[in-house]
Amino acid sequence: MPAELACFEERCRARFPITEVLYNCPHCGGLLEAVYGKPAQSAEELKKLWRERRMSNAPLDQSGVWRYREFIPFLDDLSHAVTLREGCTPLLPGRLAAEYGGLDALVFKHQGFNPTGSFKDNGMTCGASQAMRLGMKRVACVSTGNTSASMAAYASSAGLQPVIFIPHGNISFGKLAQALEYGAKTIQVDANFDQILALVREVAERLGIYLLNSINPFRIEGQKTIMAEMLDQRDWKVPDWVVLPGGNLGNTSAFGKGLRELKALGFIDRLPRLAVIQAEGSAPFYDLMHSADRSHLTPVGHPETLATAIKIGDPVSWPKALFEVTTSEGVVEKVTEQEIADAKAVIGRCGIGCEPASAATLAGIRKLTASGEMRADSDVVAILTGNVLKDSSYIHEYHTGVLTTGSGMPIVASLGNPPVVLCNDSAIIADYLRVTV
Repeated sequence: MPAELACFEERCRARFPITEVLYNCPHCGGLLEAVYGKPAQSAEELKKLWRERRMSNAPLDQSGVWRYREFIPFLDDLSHAVTLREGCTPLLPGRLAAEYGGLDALVFKHQGFNPTGSFKDNGMTCGASQAMRLGMKRVACVSTGNTSASMAAYASSAGLQPVIFIPHGNISFGKLAQALEYGAKTIQVDANFDQILALVREVAERLGIYLLNSINPFRIEGQKTIMAEMLDQRDWKVPDWVVLPGGNLGNTSAFGKGLRELKALGFIDRLPRLAVIQAEGSAPFYDLMHSADRSHLTPVGHPETLATAIKIGDPVSWPKALFEVTTSEGVVEKVTEQEIADAKAVIGRCGIGCEPASAATLAGIRKLTASGEMRADSDVVAILTGNVLKDSSYIHEYHTGVLTTGSGMPIVASLGNPPVVLCNDSAIIADYLRVTV
């Protein structure tokens, strides 16, 4: 069976050519996903091939996404592939983080090692490649930061014009700087993420611009390779849990899809449980998962969190995420701004930096172990979504004790590490170090 687009809704499952510019099913309005036939090689043959490609200098083999191209075979011509050598992100143990989270051991899959510093690159390489295949000239997205940086880099690399829409005043300067540096036409709108997405979908359709938000099914295909690479790095040993932040829920959808497909193809014999962690002020998926009626999600009209990457009140991928969490027998938890800030500081003390949204994973793990949902001896992989420099002002404000929530409530610097000012006197400095070290 060739690659196709399929409606995700079980009652519909309509099929469409892979070359149609679609984001939702024209019949029922459901989300779309890419579907494929069974690869010619066996799981064992592909494991060997993918491992051998690590030694190759070919650009696509050096990509931690396209190295697994038999797993995402939507391109019939690989010359359309746009790569910045994305993926190839490490598994990093965090001893202090494990202790803080109530675990015997904890490993982070750090997507901040990507070219633009976030997991978005794994999806954007596929989205930009599909745009090239379709002959598009302009691409667009709505973003609170990471998506805009990633799309701008990949679009400009491919010779496409990136157009970015952002909520006015709701983006970290580190992320905005990337988009500007990569040449994106950047438009700030006085509205929240969800309102702007509806606006941009209308503009994109009117002007023939290709939309590269996570509603794009090819973004999901790229992001699902994060799970393939993680398992490859673990010699295909399946963890008990994969813990990740929840914003627009593209990663949740992608990880679940990827894991199910790997199991169906014989790469793994079971699924890990997915644990999705949301910020308390932007937790519509948490509310859905803890309600009696899961047939519809109630949006948060004014989402609030300093973890801007997950500041989304109406996640478009919630139907897919609901299916994947349920299928994996997973859970959804929410954490406070204080819990995120403290967890971020703990991750930092492991020598591992991350953006605020990433730290929701550790904060969530701490709550899940405390409640008994997650055992201390569980084998856990936590996803860090972005680089520590994505929001440097947050770090400085936390450690100097001036960080506040959007409503002005102070966040206590429980693990603060403020700089000190000393006079130019070696004796005084030596005395200080004797006392503090």
